[in-house]
Amino acid sequence: MTTQINLAKEGEQTGEPGTSQSSHGLKAGLKNRHLSMIAIGGVIGAGLFVGSSGGIAAAGPAILVSYALVGAMVVFVMRMLGEMAAASPDSGSFSSYAERALGRWAGFSIGWLYWFFWVVVLAVEATAGAVILEGWVPAVPQWAWALIVMVVLTATNLASVSSYGEFEFWFAGVKVVAIGAFVVIGLLAVFGLLPGSDNPGAGLAHLTDTGGFFPKGVGAVLTGVLMVVFSFMGSEIVTLAAGESEDPRRAVTKATNSVIWRIGVFYLGSIFVVLTLLPWNDSSIVEKGSYVAALDSIGIPHAGQIMNVIVLTAVLSCLNSGLYTASRMAFSLGERGDAPKSFARVNAKGVPVMAIWASVAFGFLAVYFNYAFKDTVFTFLLNSSGAVALFVWLVICFTQLRMRGILMREAPEKVTVKMWLFPYLTWATAGMILFVLGYMLFDDANRQVVLLSVLVAAIVVAIGVVVDHRHRTAAKS
Repeated sequence: MTTQINLAKEGEQTGEPGTSQSSHGLKAGLKNRHLSMIAIGGVIGAGLFVGSSGGIAAAGPAILVSYALVGAMVVFVMRMLGEMAAASPDSGSFSSYAERALGRWAGFSIGWLYWFFWVVVLAVEATAGAVILEGWVPAVPQWAWALIVMVVLTATNLASVSSYGEFEFWFAGVKVVAIGAFVVIGLLAVFGLLPGSDNPGAGLAHLTDTGGFFPKGVGAVLTGVLMVVFSFMGSEIVTLAAGESEDPRRAVTKATNSVIWRIGVFYLGSIFVVLTLLPWNDSSIVEKGSYVAALDSIGIPHAGQIMNVIVLTAVLSCLNSGLYTASRMAFSLGERGDAPKSFARVNAKGVPVMAIWASVAFGFLAVYFNYAFKDTVFTFLLNSSGAVALFVWLVICFTQLRMRGILMREAPEKVTVKMWLFPYLTWATAGMILFVLGYMLFDDANRQVVLLSVLVAAIVVAIGVVVDHRHRTAAKS
């Protein structure tokens, strides 16, 4: 399959607004409002709510620098991906682009690794949601709640792509409103402008009054990077979903251009509020969670339950999007001949049923492993998929370096979004990602994750090379 053919096909499939169905068989069932909210909510994962307290404890106020560094890396990666996706929307996104730019083995490898990452995430998020639901209704066991959540969201994805979009619109809406309200109310309390607040309103004093801005040293910033980097995974989902939208290029362009303020408000803004409401070493941040501790300091009643509702919404959003993303990647792999052909078949509603069932089946299996073999099989699955996010970002960098030239030769008019300071910033971003992976090898808590992820990636790449070789041999004969 040549680049010219791919670009020509893309123009027929999803390039024009108002297209109801592509020649792929997927239907353009996602409205612009769906894509807008998927783009906004995609950067707000459950990890932001439940994982930020550990980062604050490890780095103090300097965790803001950690979030800023990772946020900048994500902005650059999204800009690269946006350049390719706006020029050539595709349900396989970076996997399809990697195949065109680097070779079939690259598209095969990163596609299956990304699928593997998300089906493991399904089990993690289903279990997290089940813990919250069991706390509310203890009569239903945790495993049953996990099963219920998985079944409901599987049914949603099987119904139609518009059902996924509608659910995600409201899930993401709750997250966006919650974080936005938290930032506004928190800032008012920080500066003593919130009526009836229990917080003393110390302004910016807490950023430096307990050991300074770098209480654990400048090196703790890198430790913080390792702790927060994985909470950003999901920002790329909008580029996969764009292929089933009314106007793919407009949606991708809008999402790419808005990623800076989204990360700035939702990540840096909310963590800044926590750090200015409380001293970074306040024990309640670790005991209750950073956001609950901050709400308690303001005097908002039932803060814990409020956050449980928001976290549950984030979990359901992640599950919903994870199943959608895994199934569309499986669909794309099937369409390109790198997965069973049945994955590329769609029903009358344009839903890739077998791709969804295959993804959710592994998700159910992973949930079972989480309860039956948590310390062995599930830990292996978790660790071996842990660094895949960084692998994906790295492949996007190398793909964009090649795709820019291909697009400029074949269809320069389609390059409406461009990576800044190309190719220097692309190389710098790839260097940042490699540095983070290298630093993880020297970190006791992350060494096993990197090594197991590299092992699994090496196996998948080896299979991809063999598959690529067989296809080349068959083509020649």
